[in-house]
Amino acid sequence: MNERSFTINTMHSMDKRTQILSATEQLIATRGLDKVSMQQVAKHAGVAAGTIYRYFDDKDDLLRQLSAHLMMQCATHIQHGVKDEPTLRDQFERLWRNTWHMMLQRDHLLLSRDQFEALPRDDHAHTQQERIAFADLYRVIQQGKDQRLFKPMDDDVLITLGLEPAVCLARKQVRGVITLNDDAIADAIRACWDAISLH
Repeated sequence: MNERSFTINTMHSMDKRTQILSATEQLIATRGLDKVSMQQVAKHAGVAAGTIYRYFDDKDDLLRQLSAHLMMQCATHIQHGVKDEPTLRDQFERLWRNTWHMMLQRDHLLLSRDQFEALPRDDHAHTQQERIAFADLYRVIQQGKDQRLFKPMDDDVLITLGLEPAVCLARKQVRGVITLNDDAIADAIRACWDAISLH
């Protein structure tokens, strides 16, 4: 089975809108934002060109919806099971491990940070949507500050210090630059916890 038939067969299990968004993400990741056309997306998604316009007004609308779609996917993965953890420390560890596993599983499809940031969007609306989508993550950060466990810093700074290393390390692991065993992962989580904690 060649790469194209695998892509189309995989997409048959998705609804058409998700199918188109997934194809767009893959094309941007491999070709770059400026080189992707609506016709290429239709071909890659295995749908008729006119089908795209049932779901998206134009390319900008498609890209705006892709940005929101990817954000919701990340939020779902990263926050899975967080509320089930008994302590704030356990919740942080779950967030870190979820981020790590998401990146290991989807690194070959996820857009680079620069590509994602280049997607058109209303920044004010996006920020509001992000706060809602990542409500559990922001709740953990706020509770940590309220309980004087975390440093009194901006939420996004704490999130970057606490979770961004999971993203970077997972990318290196996928590319074979490093190999972290369970002990090394536990050490990394402790280091990130220490980076945002008051001592």
